[in-house]
Amino acid sequence: MEETRRVAVVIHPTRQEAVTSAVEFIGGMHRHGIECMVEATHLDDVRAQLPDVRIDPLSIDSKVELIAVFGGDGSILRASEWALPRGIPLLGVNLGHVGFLAELEASEIGELIEKVAARDYVIEKRLTLRVRVFDTEGTAVWTSFAVNEVSTEKASRRRMADLMVLIDGRPLSRWACDGVLVASASGSTAYGFSAGGPVIWPNTEAFEVVPIAAHALFSQACVVAPSSQVELQLLGDLTSSAIVWCDGRRSFELRPGYSIVVERYPQDLQIARLSEQPFTTRLVRKFGLDVEGWRAPRRQGG
Repeated sequence: MEETRRVAVVIHPTRQEAVTSAVEFIGGMHRHGIECMVEATHLDDVRAQLPDVRIDPLSIDSKVELIAVFGGDGSILRASEWALPRGIPLLGVNLGHVGFLAELEASEIGELIEKVAARDYVIEKRLTLRVRVFDTEGTAVWTSFAVNEVSTEKASRRRMADLMVLIDGRPLSRWACDGVLVASASGSTAYGFSAGGPVIWPNTEAFEVVPIAAHALFSQACVVAPSSQVELQLLGDLTSSAIVWCDGRRSFELRPGYSIVVERYPQDLQIARLSEQPFTTRLVRKFGLDVEGWRAPRRQGG
Protein backbone atom coordinates (compact mmCIF):
# COMPACT_ATOMS: atom_id res chain seq x y z
CA MET A 1 0.00 0.00 0.00
CA GLU A 2 1.36 3.39 -1.03
CA GLU A 3 2.20 5.71 1.85
CA THR A 4 -0.05 8.74 2.26
CA ARG A 5 1.59 11.96 1.17
CA ARG A 6 1.32 14.95 3.53
CA VAL A 7 2.05 18.64 3.14
CA ALA A 8 2.11 21.23 5.92
CA VAL A 9 0.41 24.60 5.42
CA VAL A 10 1.48 27.76 7.28
CA ILE A 11 -0.74 30.83 6.95
CA HIS A 12 -0.16 34.52 7.68
CA PRO A 13 -1.73 35.27 11.08
CA THR A 14 -3.96 38.17 9.98
CA ARG A 15 -4.34 38.31 6.19
CA GLN A 16 -7.66 36.88 5.03
CA GLU A 17 -6.36 36.53 1.46
CA ALA A 18 -3.76 34.13 2.85
CA VAL A 19 -6.52 31.92 4.24
CA THR A 20 -8.40 32.08 0.91
CA SER A 21 -5.29 31.03 -1.04
CA ALA A 22 -4.50 28.27 1.45
CA VAL A 23 -8.03 26.87 1.21
CA GLU A 24 -7.74 26.74 -2.60
CA PHE A 25 -4.39 24.95 -2.29
CA ILE A 26 -5.64 22.43 0.30
CA GLY A 27 -8.66 21.64 -1.85
CA GLY A 28 -6.35 21.00 -4.81
CA MET A 29 -4.11 18.74 -2.72
CA HIS A 30 -7.18 16.77 -1.61
CA ARG A 31 -8.16 16.15 -5.24
CA HIS A 32 -4.70 14.65 -5.77
CA GLY A 33 -5.00 12.44 -2.68
CA ILE A 34 -2.52 14.49 -0.63
CA GLU A 35 -3.38 15.33 2.99
CA CYS A 36 -2.64 18.74 4.49
CA MET A 37 -1.78 19.70 8.03
CA VAL A 38 -2.50 23.23 9.30
CA GLU A 39 -1.43 25.20 12.37
CA ALA A 40 -3.97 25.20 15.18
CA THR A 41 -4.59 28.96 14.88
CA HIS A 42 -6.23 28.55 11.46
CA LEU A 43 -7.49 24.97 11.73
CA ASP A 44 -11.14 25.72 12.54
CA ASP A 45 -11.41 28.42 9.86
CA VAL A 46 -9.99 26.18 7.14
CA ARG A 47 -12.05 23.16 8.20
CA ALA A 48 -15.23 25.27 8.07
CA GLN A 49 -14.52 26.14 4.44
CA LEU A 50 -13.58 22.56 3.49
CA PRO A 51 -15.98 20.40 5.53
CA ASP A 52 -15.46 17.28 3.40
CA VAL A 53 -11.65 17.39 3.51
CA ARG A 54 -9.54 15.78 6.22
CA ILE A 55 -7.25 18.40 7.73
CA ASP A 56 -5.08 17.49 10.71
CA PRO A 57 -3.34 19.93 13.06
CA LEU A 58 0.37 20.54 12.48
CA SER A 59 2.40 19.35 15.46
CA ILE A 60 6.04 18.84 16.38
CA ASP A 61 5.69 15.15 15.45
CA SER A 62 4.09 15.72 12.03
CA LYS A 63 5.72 13.94 9.08
CA VAL A 64 5.47 16.03 5.89
CA GLU A 65 7.33 16.26 2.60
CA LEU A 66 6.96 20.03 2.13
CA ILE A 67 5.74 23.17 3.90
CA ALA A 68 3.64 25.56 1.82
CA VAL A 69 3.69 29.06 3.31
CA PHE A 70 0.99 31.62 2.50
CA GLY A 71 2.18 35.08 3.54
CA GLY A 72 5.38 37.04 3.11
CA ASP A 73 8.99 36.51 4.09
CA GLY A 74 7.99 37.00 7.74
CA SER A 75 5.73 33.96 7.53
CA ILE A 76 8.54 31.98 5.93
CA LEU A 77 10.88 32.96 8.78
CA ARG A 78 8.24 31.75 11.24
CA ALA A 79 7.84 28.47 9.34
CA SER A 80 11.62 28.02 9.27
CA GLU A 81 11.61 27.53 13.05
CA TRP A 82 9.77 24.28 12.41
CA ALA A 83 11.35 23.35 9.06
CA LEU A 84 15.07 23.97 9.55
CA PRO A 85 15.77 21.48 12.37
CA ARG A 86 13.79 18.82 10.47
CA GLY A 87 15.30 19.43 7.03
CA ILE A 88 11.88 20.06 5.43
CA PRO A 89 11.80 22.33 2.34
CA LEU A 90 9.67 25.49 2.31
CA LEU A 91 7.70 26.84 -0.62
CA GLY A 92 6.33 30.35 -0.21
CA VAL A 93 3.38 32.13 -1.82
CA ASN A 94 3.98 35.86 -1.47
CA LEU A 95 1.13 37.83 0.05
CA GLY A 96 3.42 40.39 1.67
CA HIS A 97 5.38 43.27 0.16
CA VAL A 98 8.76 42.42 -1.40
CA GLY A 99 9.03 38.71 -0.62
CA PHE A 100 12.50 37.54 -1.71
CA LEU A 101 12.13 34.12 -0.09
CA ALA A 102 8.66 33.45 -1.52
CA GLU A 103 8.43 31.70 -4.87
CA LEU A 104 4.95 32.49 -6.23
CA GLU A 105 2.28 35.16 -6.20
CA ALA A 106 -1.29 34.42 -5.07
CA SER A 107 -2.55 34.29 -8.67
CA GLU A 108 -0.42 31.19 -9.33
CA ILE A 109 -2.08 28.73 -6.92
CA GLY A 110 -3.24 26.47 -9.75
CA GLU A 111 0.33 26.00 -10.96
CA LEU A 112 1.47 25.41 -7.38
CA ILE A 113 -1.07 22.61 -6.89
CA GLU A 114 0.01 20.73 -10.02
CA LYS A 115 3.73 21.18 -9.37
CA VAL A 116 3.55 20.00 -5.76
CA ALA A 117 1.38 17.02 -6.72
CA ALA A 118 3.94 16.00 -9.35
CA ARG A 119 6.90 16.80 -7.06
CA ASP A 120 8.03 19.04 -9.90
CA TYR A 121 10.31 21.40 -8.04
CA VAL A 122 13.99 21.80 -7.22
CA ILE A 123 15.55 22.48 -3.83
CA GLU A 124 17.68 25.58 -3.31
CA LYS A 125 19.88 25.52 -0.22
CA ARG A 126 20.57 28.69 1.78
CA LEU A 127 23.31 29.20 4.33
CA THR A 128 21.94 29.95 7.82
CA LEU A 129 23.56 31.24 11.00
CA ARG A 130 24.05 29.85 14.48
CA VAL A 131 24.31 32.27 17.40
CA ARG A 132 25.56 31.58 20.91
CA VAL A 133 25.70 33.99 23.82
CA PHE A 134 28.39 33.61 26.49
CA ASP A 135 28.41 35.26 29.92
CA THR A 136 31.40 36.84 31.66
CA GLU A 137 32.58 33.39 32.80
CA GLY A 138 32.57 32.04 29.24
CA THR A 139 29.51 29.87 29.85
CA ALA A 140 27.02 29.53 26.99
CA VAL A 141 23.73 30.96 28.27
CA TRP A 142 21.65 31.12 25.07
CA THR A 143 21.70 29.65 21.60
CA SER A 144 19.53 30.07 18.52
CA PHE A 145 19.69 30.27 14.73
CA ALA A 146 18.92 32.85 12.06
CA VAL A 147 17.87 32.55 8.44
CA ASN A 148 18.26 36.27 7.65
CA GLU A 149 20.25 38.01 10.35
CA VAL A 150 21.52 38.22 13.90
CA SER A 151 21.04 41.77 15.12
CA THR A 152 22.82 43.05 18.23
CA GLU A 153 21.26 46.39 19.19
CA LYS A 154 21.47 48.96 21.96
CA ALA A 155 18.78 48.45 24.58
CA SER A 156 18.35 52.14 25.41
CA ARG A 157 17.89 55.16 23.15
CA ARG A 158 20.08 57.25 25.47
CA ARG A 159 23.30 55.30 24.95
CA MET A 160 25.07 53.68 22.04
CA ALA A 161 26.16 50.07 22.22
CA ASP A 162 29.93 49.69 22.71
CA LEU A 163 30.87 46.60 20.71
CA MET A 164 34.24 45.07 19.88
CA VAL A 165 34.06 43.05 16.67
CA LEU A 166 36.38 40.09 16.14
CA ILE A 167 36.66 37.96 13.01
CA ASP A 168 38.15 34.50 13.48
CA GLY A 169 39.50 35.55 16.87
CA ARG A 170 41.20 38.71 15.56
CA PRO A 171 39.95 42.18 16.57
CA LEU A 172 38.54 44.12 13.62
CA SER A 173 37.16 47.32 15.14
CA ARG A 174 35.47 48.74 18.20
CA TRP A 175 32.22 50.43 17.29
CA ALA A 176 30.08 52.77 19.35
CA CYS A 177 26.89 52.27 17.41
CA ASP A 178 23.19 51.56 17.37
CA GLY A 179 24.03 47.94 16.68
CA VAL A 180 25.74 45.40 14.45
CA LEU A 181 24.13 42.98 12.01
CA VAL A 182 25.54 39.63 11.00
CA ALA A 183 23.47 38.70 7.95
CA SER A 184 23.36 35.71 5.66
CA ALA A 185 23.18 36.09 1.89
CA SER A 186 19.41 35.64 2.20
CA GLY A 187 19.29 38.45 4.78
CA SER A 188 21.36 40.81 2.64
CA THR A 189 18.16 42.00 0.93
CA ALA A 190 16.37 42.47 4.27
CA TYR A 191 17.64 44.37 7.34
CA GLY A 192 21.19 44.27 5.98
CA PHE A 193 20.07 46.10 2.83
CA SER A 194 18.28 48.76 4.89
CA ALA A 195 21.43 49.26 6.99
CA GLY A 196 23.54 49.91 3.89
CA GLY A 197 25.10 46.49 3.46
CA PRO A 198 25.84 44.95 0.06
CA VAL A 199 23.43 42.66 -1.75
CA ILE A 200 24.84 39.13 -1.78
CA TRP A 201 23.55 36.62 -4.31
CA PRO A 202 21.72 33.93 -2.29
CA ASN A 203 23.79 31.02 -3.64
CA THR A 204 26.96 32.71 -2.37
CA GLU A 205 28.52 30.89 0.57
CA ALA A 206 29.28 33.93 2.71
CA PHE A 207 27.76 36.26 5.27
CA GLU A 208 28.19 39.93 6.10
CA VAL A 209 28.91 42.11 9.12
CA VAL A 210 27.13 45.48 8.95
CA PRO A 211 27.45 48.23 11.60
CA ILE A 212 24.36 50.34 12.25
CA ALA A 213 25.05 54.09 12.60
CA ALA A 214 28.57 53.54 13.94
CA HIS A 215 30.44 56.59 15.32
CA ALA A 216 33.79 55.54 13.86
CA LEU A 217 36.25 56.34 11.06
CA PHE A 218 36.02 52.77 9.82
CA SER A 219 32.45 51.55 9.67
CA GLN A 220 32.25 49.57 6.45
CA ALA A 221 30.23 46.42 5.92
CA CYS A 222 32.45 43.36 5.62
CA VAL A 223 31.76 40.11 3.76
CA VAL A 224 33.35 37.06 5.40
CA ALA A 225 33.87 33.43 4.46
CA PRO A 226 31.30 30.77 5.39
CA SER A 227 33.88 29.17 7.69
CA SER A 228 34.45 32.44 9.58
CA GLN A 229 33.46 33.06 13.17
CA VAL A 230 32.20 36.51 14.12
CA GLU A 231 32.36 37.55 17.77
CA LEU A 232 30.79 40.66 19.26
CA GLN A 233 31.88 41.66 22.77
CA LEU A 234 29.69 44.08 24.72
CA LEU A 235 31.97 46.56 26.47
CA GLY A 236 31.21 49.53 28.71
CA ASP A 237 30.27 49.96 32.36
CA LEU A 238 27.51 48.27 34.35
CA THR A 239 24.88 50.62 32.93
CA SER A 240 25.52 49.40 29.38
CA SER A 241 23.05 46.95 27.92
CA ALA A 242 22.12 45.50 24.56
CA ILE A 243 19.82 42.89 23.09
CA VAL A 244 20.42 40.27 20.42
CA TRP A 245 17.65 39.34 17.98
CA CYS A 246 17.49 36.42 15.55
CA ASP A 247 15.32 37.23 12.52
CA GLY A 248 13.43 39.72 14.68
CA ARG A 249 11.66 36.79 16.36
CA ARG A 250 13.86 35.40 19.14
CA SER A 251 15.84 37.59 21.54
CA PHE A 252 18.14 37.61 24.55
CA GLU A 253 19.24 40.53 26.75
CA LEU A 254 22.99 41.13 27.03
CA ARG A 255 24.97 42.47 29.96
CA PRO A 256 28.43 44.10 29.93
CA GLY A 257 31.12 41.49 29.39
CA TYR A 258 28.82 39.16 27.47
CA SER A 259 29.83 38.04 23.99
CA ILE A 260 27.91 36.81 20.95
CA VAL A 261 29.47 34.28 18.61
CA VAL A 262 27.96 33.85 15.15
CA GLU A 263 28.99 31.19 12.66
CA ARG A 264 27.47 28.93 10.05
CA TYR A 265 24.59 26.77 11.27
CA PRO A 266 25.12 23.05 10.59
CA GLN A 267 21.98 22.83 8.42
CA ASP A 268 21.04 24.91 5.39
CA LEU A 269 17.50 26.14 4.84
CA GLN A 270 15.84 24.31 1.95
CA ILE A 271 13.64 26.39 -0.33
CA ALA A 272 11.58 24.73 -3.05
CA ARG A 273 11.65 26.46 -6.44
CA LEU A 274 9.15 25.61 -9.17
CA SER A 275 11.27 27.09 -11.92
CA GLU A 276 14.74 28.49 -12.34
CA GLN A 277 14.61 32.26 -11.99
CA PRO A 278 17.95 34.08 -11.91
CA PHE A 279 18.38 36.18 -8.79
CA THR A 280 19.21 39.21 -10.94
CA THR A 281 15.76 38.99 -12.52
CA ARG A 282 14.12 38.64 -9.11
CA LEU A 283 16.12 41.57 -7.71
CA VAL A 284 15.15 43.89 -10.56
CA ARG A 285 11.48 42.86 -10.39
CA LYS A 286 11.11 43.02 -6.61
CA PHE A 287 12.72 46.45 -6.26
CA GLY A 288 11.27 47.79 -9.53
CA LEU A 289 14.75 48.81 -10.68
CA ASP A 290 15.11 51.08 -13.67
CA VAL A 291 17.91 49.16 -15.37
CA GLU A 292 18.50 51.91 -17.95
CA GLY A 293 18.79 54.65 -15.31
CA TRP A 294 19.30 58.24 -16.38
CA ARG A 295 21.44 57.16 -19.35
CA ALA A 296 18.43 55.84 -21.27
CA PRO A 297 17.74 57.86 -24.46
CA ARG A 298 15.00 60.41 -23.91
CA ARG A 299 11.83 60.06 -25.90
CA GLN A 300 11.14 62.91 -28.27
CA GLY A 301 8.51 65.24 -26.93
CA GLY A 302 8.94 63.77 -23.41
